[in-house]
Amino acid sequence: MAIKKLALSALALAAAGAVQAQSSVTIYGVADAFLQVADGDETLTRLQSGGLNGSRLGLRGVEDLGGGLRALFTLEHGINLDDGSVGQSGVFWGRQAFVGLGSSTAGQLTLGRQYSSLYLASGDFSAFTNSSYGPSTTVIGGFGPGSAYEPVRGGGSSTNFTGGPARVNNSIKYETPSFNGFRVGALWGFGENTAGVGKTRVADIYARYTAGPLDAMLSYVDDKNESALKARTTTLAAAYSFGNARVMGGYLHFNDGTAANADGKGAWLGGDYRFGSHLVRAQYVLSNPKGGNNDTQALGVGYQYDFSKRTALYTSLTQFRNDDNVAGSTRTRWHGSVPSGLTTADDNDITEFVVGVRHSF
Repeated sequence: MAIKKLALSALALAAAGAVQAQSSVTIYGVADAFLQVADGDETLTRLQSGGLNGSRLGLRGVEDLGGGLRALFTLEHGINLDDGSVGQSGVFWGRQAFVGLGSSTAGQLTLGRQYSSLYLASGDFSAFTNSSYGPSTTVIGGFGPGSAYEPVRGGGSSTNFTGGPARVNNSIKYETPSFNGFRVGALWGFGENTAGVGKTRVADIYARYTAGPLDAMLSYVDDKNESALKARTTTLAAAYSFGNARVMGGYLHFNDGTAANADGKGAWLGGDYRFGSHLVRAQYVLSNPKGGNNDTQALGVGYQYDFSKRTALYTSLTQFRNDDNVAGSTRTRWHGSVPSGLTTADDNDITEFVVGVRHSF
């Protein structure tokens, strides 16, 4: 009897070990902070968080369900490393939070708070990604009525229930498997208006081709609130690698569907070159809201030294040139709100110098 119990216990332990071997949970993160010096009419010096990558703490898990099917989840918490506060306007799992099922033959279906294709197109194909330093694609925006819509940074949607357009709440997303490097996906963000039944929603469709040295993406995001917002953003971006060098760029067109007809467009062109532990990068970015004499142009260069695969030192120097009509309005383009006194009507350009450290784990 004792032998039988011992054998059953051994089988149970073996089965538990087999189940455990088929699933995994990974804890990961990024700690990234930089010193920023911005010179306009006055000079601003401060510490900021998230240069190369947004600072974060994340959990990622996958379980093999058999037959090529897997369950997966991601929970990602944004951190402002300069003051320890929660990123993404205080949303605890604000970077990503989703669960789903995936298969190499059937594609992947996920539900939760997720990146839109616009976020990926503006980040993956930019030499400075869509981060908060240098000539990044966050310069592009300030569109729509009141110059409040931010397609790359996120923000401007007149509801907190859908989020968007960079990260979309209450969303369901499907992406096909790769067919010789070609993938297609779609995302739908439900409005979930607690005040009643409404027509607020985000619709997102995209296609991406990745094969050999070429990576290209087409994105279309339709962000709508039934009373105040009809925003359609189309983005085309591509990157091409040859040897240790890459060239990349993109074009973004914003269509304002309201009576204001406050359209806008943006473009960027950049590249980088790696030699050993050294990486140099450069990029030009244009933000062009509809109307005269209110453009912003950013031109900058950067350098990165990789101490290891996990730790890097980086720096950049960027010139932001704002047209005359930008000064003193919400159209003033930088990475965030411009502190009072940094620019004036007579001196609305900004020169930015950055030096920072990123450590990932």
